Amino acid sequence: MAALDAVLWDVDGTLAETERDGHRVAFNLAFASAGLAWRWDEMRYGELLEVTGGRERLLHDMATRADEPTDPLGREALARRIHATKNTLYAGLVQDGRIPLRPGVLDLLEQCRTRGVALGIATTTSRTNVASLLGVQFGRDWADRFSTLVCGEDVERKKPDPAVYVEALRRLRVEAHRALAIEDSPAGVAAARAAGVPVIVTRSTYFADAPIDGALAIGPGLHTSHGWHPAVPEASGGDRSIGLDDLMHWHAHWHASSASQTPFLQESH
Repeated sequence: MAALDAVLWDVDGTLAETERDGHRVAFNLAFASAGLAWRWDEMRYGELLEVTGGRERLLHDMATRADEPTDPLGREALARRIHATKNTLYAGLVQDGRIPLRPGVLDLLEQCRTRGVALGIATTTSRTNVASLLGVQFGRDWADRFSTLVCGEDVERKKPDPAVYVEALRRLRVEAHRALAIEDSPAGVAAARAAGVPVIVTRSTYFADAPIDGALAIGPGLHTSHGWHPAVPEASGGDRSIGLDDLMHWHAHWHASSASQTPFLQESH
């Protein structure tokens, strides 16, 4: 049975609920700063999350607007300018304490560190955004907690393409079947699986009801043992958080299932 050598984390929606109260708000502030009347409400932003990557999401939305630049170079230049402003404004929201880590995340990170399981980031958000979020949580030496950090600017193709996971595994020198990914979205699950990495899902606000196939386990968050499928053992006192032992159990079960060609969990809503 292969050991679990590394846990690879998505960021937006997985480490923290950044999308609704962070990136969306910062985009709207950036639109106002650029003198644009554009606004993304919660519903529209949820639709745009089907497009991976902030700049790509912006270009997709611009293509539906009559008041956007007509030439491709103009659209690209405007998108880059707005996205850069958005990232600066997002960092300010993080610094103000508006975006904490999701409950249960810190405990699991610490368990992995103390028990010798390598930690990696595999995200298509920018390095600046990751540094803003984790710098507030862990201080100036936040990057020392992770054995590798692969962000959007490190790859040419974003999730659901497996590029970020392939690169993270290469840097870690870890085989895919000895790692485990933690994601919140269908695109993230597809990226991990395409790289051969087994994955669990902690559902986030925008993907609370999204159909997700191919995960080892799906649950509402790391803070609770309730509501996971497949179910996890309850503590004697009732509810508990999801720990490294649970990840190792799911990982071992995946290896056993793979050997017998049992399919991944499929869940639809």
